[in-house]
Amino acid sequence: MSIENPADLLRSLFDHAVEVADPMQSLARHLPPKPEGRVIVVGAGKASARMAEAVEAVWGPCQGLVITRYGYARPCQGIEIIEAAHPVPDAAGQAATERMLTLLQGLGEDDFVLALISGGASSLLVAPSTGITLPEKQEVNAALLASGAPIQQMNVVRKHLSRVKGGQLAAAAYPATMLSLMISDVPGDDMSMIGSGPTVGDASVNSDATAILERWGIAVPNSVTEALQKRSGVVAPDDVRLSRVKNRIYAAPRQSLDAAEALATNAGLRVVRLGNDVEGEARQVARQHAERALAEQAKLSAGDKPVVLLSGGELTVTRRGNGVGGPNAEYALALAIALNQAPGIWGLACDTDGVDGGAEVAGAIIAPDTLQRAREVRSDPHAALDANDAHGFFERVGGQVVTGPTLTNVNDFRAIVVAPQ
Repeated sequence: MSIENPADLLRSLFDHAVEVADPMQSLARHLPPKPEGRVIVVGAGKASARMAEAVEAVWGPCQGLVITRYGYARPCQGIEIIEAAHPVPDAAGQAATERMLTLLQGLGEDDFVLALISGGASSLLVAPSTGITLPEKQEVNAALLASGAPIQQMNVVRKHLSRVKGGQLAAAAYPATMLSLMISDVPGDDMSMIGSGPTVGDASVNSDATAILERWGIAVPNSVTEALQKRSGVVAPDDVRLSRVKNRIYAAPRQSLDAAEALATNAGLRVVRLGNDVEGEARQVARQHAERALAEQAKLSAGDKPVVLLSGGELTVTRRGNGVGGPNAEYALALAIALNQAPGIWGLACDTDGVDGGAEVAGAIIAPDTLQRAREVRSDPHAALDANDAHGFFERVGGQVVTGPTLTNVNDFRAIVVAPQ
């Protein structure tokens, strides 16, 4: 069996994975009837404005405030949408977060708070610990992003340098009842790590954050060191202020991969799942997946169904150069190098939020002729990988996937199509 256009197939799998995670398609069935009395909607993340739009489509106009990434705002009837910077926080996010905390002050037992949390909330909810300035917080955040540290470890540090993460947003609303609806973008769907868990209790302590900074060689200002020597601000899971909070993940990477698998199966492909929550250095995982793709191809005979390898999760990049890249584009570039023009194998790696690392690009598609095209335009793939310039490489060679804001975020999506030779 042959595939007429593997690149189009890969793009359709990715688009379908994004579509099923769109809050307008998926959130309504998880909403309770609108409570009587005062209702406040708060939220943060790259999907949060779309989530707010979906809420008001069911509940009608609501009072509230949601912080999303620049360019990700949606029209809402009552909920105020504020745009701020991601992945490095800015003053707009800090001012909006202070307003959100003020909005939650003085609520009573009869009041209801709906929290809408998605990936990106870690950067968009900005309330530095006492004594830490925004520029100092930005410095630490940028260093974490460049270090190659897993997202879970980055979020532990972020929690302990914040007045809103690690359950502190929910604690600010106590004694009101709170329902927190989340879109997961973290491996394993750990609710305490989605957006650094603003509505979820956390058992870590300041020394854990200090150890992570030391492990990844991140130098920090004295104010950060001093803040981490004081009593932690995160809220313990058994704290009474979290006793009226219900946290629920309603969309996750697994659901999007399930949808892509069903579409691929209907198209006549055999699906191999490599994991919903793959983690690791992008270039290393790419080499492993290239080996698996070649091994799968070696087992195929003419006339066999093509195979598609699907995986999700969140990869990382240790910044070594000054190029423009992200984990998905770097994975795709490393995959092309490892496959070395193997015929019959194509791959896609994209972030479901439409933004991969340092560019407004979701990711990239590679084909058996990617390295040939690179030679034609005199672009060295190895040099690009060394410089962390994967987006620059695919801009020169072709293969970039540009979606614009997808208004959702269920982490990375990777697919490799393997045809028999």
